[in-house]
Amino acid sequence: MHPPFSGDRSLIGSEDITDELDLRIARVLESTGYHREGFWNDPAKYKISDNRRHVAIVTTASLPWMTGTAINPLFRAAYLARSTMEKVTLVVPWLCKSDQQLVYPDNITFSSPEEQETYIRNWLQERLGFAASFKISFYPGKFSKERRSIIPAGDTSEFIPSREADIAILEEPEHLNWYHHGKRWTDKFNHVIGVVHTNYLEYIKREKNGALQAFLVKHINNWVTRAYCHKVLRLSAATQDLPRSIICNVHGVNPKFLNIGEKVIADRERGHNSFSKGAYFLGKMVWAKGYKELIDLLHKHKNDLEGFKLDVYGNGEDSQAVEAAARKLDLGINFYKGKDHADDSLHGYKVFINPSVSDVLCTATAEALAMGKFVICPDHPSNEFFKSFPNCLMYKTPEEFVARVKEAMSSEPQPLTPEKRYSLSWEAATERFMEYSELDKVLKDRNGQCGEGVKRKGVRKLPLLPKFSDILDGGLAFAHYCATGNEILRMATGATPGTRDYDKQQCMDLNLLPPQIQHPVYGL
Repeated sequence: MHPPFSGDRSLIGSEDITDELDLRIARVLESTGYHREGFWNDPAKYKISDNRRHVAIVTTASLPWMTGTAINPLFRAAYLARSTMEKVTLVVPWLCKSDQQLVYPDNITFSSPEEQETYIRNWLQERLGFAASFKISFYPGKFSKERRSIIPAGDTSEFIPSREADIAILEEPEHLNWYHHGKRWTDKFNHVIGVVHTNYLEYIKREKNGALQAFLVKHINNWVTRAYCHKVLRLSAATQDLPRSIICNVHGVNPKFLNIGEKVIADRERGHNSFSKGAYFLGKMVWAKGYKELIDLLHKHKNDLEGFKLDVYGNGEDSQAVEAAARKLDLGINFYKGKDHADDSLHGYKVFINPSVSDVLCTATAEALAMGKFVICPDHPSNEFFKSFPNCLMYKTPEEFVARVKEAMSSEPQPLTPEKRYSLSWEAATERFMEYSELDKVLKDRNGQCGEGVKRKGVRKLPLLPKFSDILDGGLAFAHYCATGNEILRMATGATPGTRDYDKQQCMDLNLLPPQIQHPVYGL
């Protein structure tokens, strides 16, 4: 019954013999109709039928909310679909009318998901140089005023059909899964990648009892990312260290900004000066976005920067407080309403000042560099990617900040080299994403199993026992599922009421069956 082998081969450590034994056991088990399943493994995962893979990109915000988690996943979907030629779906939150009025600017609201999809596609098409070929789907969400963020309602994974559940990219995996009560992502999908956008701990530390809250959130983030992701990408070292994570900037800039930068170079070659204005700052007007640091720096060195003027563009809940503080200290700051960074009126500024240390990777900083401007920012892990750019002037102390401002105001930025311009593009960002997320390797696996099992002579090898790490991860996922199913625990940890399931209005908006019909509880 034993397979033959030559005398000079050791039985111990012989991979071929182990494979042969596994193969025989698998044949016996399959002949009896046995298949291993359970909380750690889902045998009904997606399998390729038309030689194309499905990639679902799930994010926590959507246009017209001009935030990074709405814009960057949108560009990622467009460029991934273009570069990989695979089927891509962008899954974004749908808000009811009352929440839309709280979140979306300029009183923009939508009566249907189709109407919002048209808005999103039109916005994107104005900024791309090619036709975007990806699908947009919606899941129900609710806006939390306290957290200033959208919390998913119900099981978000349900809104990706099983026939398309192949590869998932979770933009802000910790945010998506804090209160996730449903299917485990790594059970439903072959490969799950998380992309960490936000330094939540930095924001939480600024709140009341911030140290205690940050301690709890840190461990919850570790918990959910380990339970629900195979791989995690952190945009910079400013974020907390998470299980299975690696640091890489996988974001690019809107092509518009690179075009503006090219125009600046062309004008310089013709002897024209593109910069007729001085310094500015642009960002959401909340204290945590760098406004406290900005006012402290300008106040402390008011005499050293005599005559220096700064224009600030932004909207936000702290607008009145920020403006009042600046006027009281007479800091020479001019405040304006927020604008799109690509607006023509901003092209003439030479210096972009961004003192924020709460960002993970500031998109506005990358955009300013792409436009050929000077950027003055702190030497901080969130700015590590920009260190190699000659126009990025970093400071470690308030005195260095003053020196950098004087240097920038008295000189001209250097033209960006083609290599530096390309590194800021979404093409380069997509290449980095493919490499560091290991998506390039996953896409090469045409069996669609991504390491879950391999075919040999028509029979799949079945591991008889899960690894200890798989058992632990499964236990964490099960514990999280139990905890998030308890409404008292959800409310105690800050969940938005009514987010365990979607409500009647969301059912009407998205043409869904009520949760009690889709998931009946018998015997009640």
